[in-house]
Amino acid sequence: MSEVIAIVSGKGGVGKTTVTANIGTALAAMGYKVLLIDADVGLRNLDIALGMQDRIVYHFLDLMDEACSEKQAIINDEKYTGLSFLAAPQCQSLEVKHFPLFKKMTDKLKTRYDYIIIDCPAGIDKGFLMAVNAADKVIIVSTPDMLSVRDADKVAAMSEKFGIEKSFLIINKINVDMIKKGDMIDIDTIINTVAVPLIGAVPEDSGIIRSINTGKPIVLLPKKHSATAFINIAKRITGRKVPIMKDEKRGLFSFFRRKK
Repeated sequence: MSEVIAIVSGKGGVGKTTVTANIGTALAAMGYKVLLIDADVGLRNLDIALGMQDRIVYHFLDLMDEACSEKQAIINDEKYTGLSFLAAPQCQSLEVKHFPLFKKMTDKLKTRYDYIIIDCPAGIDKGFLMAVNAADKVIIVSTPDMLSVRDADKVAAMSEKFGIEKSFLIINKINVDMIKKGDMIDIDTIINTVAVPLIGAVPEDSGIIRSINTGKPIVLLPKKHSATAFINIAKRITGRKVPIMKDEKRGLFSFFRRKK
C-alpha cells in the first residue's frame, strides 16, 4: 500500500531537503518506486540536492492545472529507475484553492508509486497546510536546539489537529562533541518535548554540504555515519525493525545514555 509522507519542521535550516533527498534515494536503492515532491513554492532547493536543477521544465502547479502531462512534469532519476522528482514553482504563489487539487494529484500518483515524499516549507503556512492535507503521515525534522525543538512541538500539535494520526521525529545535525560537553540538548529532552516517536537521528556531517553541492545524496557514500542513519530511517519507514540504539550506537548513540 502506497503512502504520502510530508517532511515538515517548525523553523528553517534544520535540513528537511537533505532528509527528503536521502530518504528518497535510500528507498529507491532498496527497490521501491519513490516520487519526491518539492512543495517549497518560490524557494525550491530539492532539485539541487538531487542534481536535477537543469532538467526542470514544468512544476506541480502546471500538472495540477493540466498545463502538461505527468510524463512532462515528473523527472526520472538517471541512476535509480525507481526515483522520480516533481518540482515546485519559482514565481507563483499558493492559494487555498490549490489544497484539494494537490491532494487529488497525489491520490492519483499513489497508484504509480510506493512512496510519495513531500519536502515542505518551514513553518505552518500554506505549503505546510497543503502537504499535510494530502499526507498519510508526517515526519518532523528538528535540530537539537531549543528554538527548533519548541517549533517542532508546535508543528506536531498542528499535524494532529489536521487529523494526522502518524507523526515521527528525526533529530538532525547532532554534534557529538557538544553532547560530550553537555552543550547540546540530550535526546530524552527532545523526545519528551515533541512527544512523537523517534524514527531516527543524524549526526552533523560536513560531507552533506559537499553532497548537496554535487547533487549526490550522502546515502550514496554508505561508509558515512550520516548515510547509515538515513538508510536506517528509510528501513524503518518500510516497517523493518531497526533498533536505533543498537544499529547506530557506534557512530553516535553511545553519547545518549542517561546520566546516572
